[in-house]
Amino acid sequence: MKAAQLLKYDKNFKLEVRDIPTPKPSDNEVLVKVKVAAVNPLELLIGTGSVKLIQDYEKPATMGNELSGIVESVGKNVSNFEVGDEIYSRLPLNKIGAFAEYVTIDRRAIALKPKNLDFVESAAVPLTGLTAYQGLTEELQVQSGKSIMIPGGSGSFGQMAIPLAKQMGLNIFVSGNARSKESSIRMGVDKYFDYRKENYWEHLKSVDYVIDTIGKKEIDHELQILKPGGKILSLIMGPNHRFAKNHDVSFLKTILFSIAGKGIDKKAKQIGAEYHFIFVRSSGDQLKKITKIVEDNDIKPAIDPTEFKLDDINEALDLVANGHTKGKGVIKF
Repeated sequence: MKAAQLLKYDKNFKLEVRDIPTPKPSDNEVLVKVKVAAVNPLELLIGTGSVKLIQDYEKPATMGNELSGIVESVGKNVSNFEVGDEIYSRLPLNKIGAFAEYVTIDRRAIALKPKNLDFVESAAVPLTGLTAYQGLTEELQVQSGKSIMIPGGSGSFGQMAIPLAKQMGLNIFVSGNARSKESSIRMGVDKYFDYRKENYWEHLKSVDYVIDTIGKKEIDHELQILKPGGKILSLIMGPNHRFAKNHDVSFLKTILFSIAGKGIDKKAKQIGAEYHFIFVRSSGDQLKKITKIVEDNDIKPAIDPTEFKLDDINEALDLVANGHTKGKGVIKF
């Protein structure tokens, strides 16, 4: 079978499409015929080695973190899935490989895909859906009646985070582009800021939670609106001491993460707030809950119209790296 593999970490890495043996599922795995694999900024972080302290991969490593596909065979301990099931998955951190014609996946990392979505749309849901779910429930531990701000929340992450946050009883503020205002309000946003016309930090104060999707250039504004005792969760700014402690990493990594996060931890502490970082993991049980939310709200993730096959993987990665996608980039098999 064909697979796109990383041969070494490099800031200018390229994946190589190679012929490798089709894998066989272990007792607790299913073999999936990949229909669509999504292309994410996470692939760029992995390929450049930026997250190797969190998760290091033996090379050559077949890349790709999320997919939709069809179950081809099941291991002897798998009873909740059968041949022909249409599934989707955020693959386990230690065993990715969505950029391949076939992949074996632990049964605990998959769920039946949403009935209202096709394979292309389904492939765009797991990573953002699980990030939103784990971020709200595990990292922020949100409470009903409190407020949350998501700067840059008009994209694919916001599509999942907004209905989840509304279901959890939060008052939701979002900034983003003008074209996403109406759809965001329909999903449950209480106040939407068109970033070209108004600055959210001039209108908000004492917000309970902030989810950062933009990075360091926005952190001062995000902390400015956060109340003492509030929490800020970043999807991209990197780990800190709290992340190391919660993930039970080695002593050396704890020191390195503590040093890396010292600056942002200090800024948060100055206002009596907590900084959190998330590196989303797989969970079939959580995906089932996300499936229901997607179906109940008829959520349709935006997909970039550019057609990519597996042989075009590096062009797809370049598109994502340049930030010019009109939705989630996908590889069709």
